[in-house]
Amino acid sequence: MKFFIDQHGCAKNQTDGELIAGFLMERGYEFTLNASEADFIIVNSCGFIESAKKESIDAIYDIKKAYPAAKLVLTGCLAERYANQLIEQMPELDGVFGNGNLSKIADFMDGVKKERSAETFPQKGVCGGARPVLFNFPGSAFVKITEGCSNHCSFCAIPLIRGELRSRSETEILTEIEQLVKDGVYEINLIGQDLAAYGTDTGTTLATLLRKITAMSGDFIVRPLYIHPDHFSDDIIQAIKDGEGRLLPYFDIPFQSGDDKTILAMNRTGSFAEYTALVKKIRRELPGAVLRTTFLTGFPGESDEAAENTARFLSEIQPDWSGCFPYSREEDTPAYSMKGRVPARVAKARAAHLEELQTAITAERLNSFVGKELNILVEELITNGENEASGENEGLAIGRAWFQAPEVDGSVVIRYDLDDPEAVSSIIPGSVVTVKVLASTGVDLDSRFTKIYRKKSGKNERKFIF
Repeated sequence: MKFFIDQHGCAKNQTDGELIAGFLMERGYEFTLNASEADFIIVNSCGFIESAKKESIDAIYDIKKAYPAAKLVLTGCLAERYANQLIEQMPELDGVFGNGNLSKIADFMDGVKKERSAETFPQKGVCGGARPVLFNFPGSAFVKITEGCSNHCSFCAIPLIRGELRSRSETEILTEIEQLVKDGVYEINLIGQDLAAYGTDTGTTLATLLRKITAMSGDFIVRPLYIHPDHFSDDIIQAIKDGEGRLLPYFDIPFQSGDDKTILAMNRTGSFAEYTALVKKIRRELPGAVLRTTFLTGFPGESDEAAENTARFLSEIQPDWSGCFPYSREEDTPAYSMKGRVPARVAKARAAHLEELQTAITAERLNSFVGKELNILVEELITNGENEASGENEGLAIGRAWFQAPEVDGSVVIRYDLDDPEAVSSIIPGSVVTVKVLASTGVDLDSRFTKIYRKKSGKNERKFIF
């Protein structure tokens, strides 16, 4: 039986989709990239905010219309949160499977062959397993180190969907990274709802894990993502300082607001002053550090003054990257019943204002790289042909520098001469090349190939899919 996965949501959900593929392939199911030939189509859904829910629901209708003969199964966060309602109210679905124990997916799919059903499991431990298929460009992979979250931010439904924090064992994490590196992965991105909370349930720390990763052999780099600002500790900075270049000074810290009253209402303990001091400390200790953050606009009770405080905070900390999202009212969260609801149009306008500020900041910070050489992980070839403007035989590729996380940050355009044998043989997805930056173009960089840094490697290379 062949199966196709329609992937939605965040990187954490992506690793779940990869595990689902692995468990099904172990049972003898065949993975396909062609939905038209699939016996089963799996919609791996997101249920974090309203727009993401709608995207997943729309996908169900569209897929059932396009491929009516296929069995349609919903997995992911939306499936976990509303399993019984969805199987009852959506006849388009043949099965709904939660994310509590992904190792049961093959048994569930076997059952769906006979009758429609929905099934969820308790949120225990952190599911691991083989991931023969990665939904990434070659050379990059996500590694989940925690599951669930115990922060209970008042706007967030994640604890309702994925349960309380559980840390994955150091041994399992290190073993997975070792295998990924053997399979040709160069860039390891550590993910979880809050990496700073890693080990608080097992007696270890994120810094300890980072030091053990640094000590591993192999040619790879590590980017930690998603660190809650209220739990940030100085030993994380020191671990990265001691990481000998392997641990990237990339800090993904979701501040969400710069207004003290709003931060408190979000069930967070920081403040404008404390968060600003944290950013200054990071940049003082690691002058080349890059900062990514997110902001939530239109939170209940957010006044015009509060919104202005957040805009002032963004301008103060000058993040290299940030995402801005209007508040989504999620049932069963504390914020759902809070007074002072902000009109959607106002929340969207505030998000647009922050995005405008961030675009200017990003452009200015990227300008500092013009004229410098950078190592770039090649993701995909864009074109091989004549450059009509110059008449030169020019090739184009897309890649990312160390300060650009996959999918959320900008990219680097790589120009190269198609008459240069070294360039043509070197610039392939999964390789790392050295370029000279020619210009900053908004949130991206324009560059030209200078030499090969690391050729694509891996004896038993797994399948990369984007």
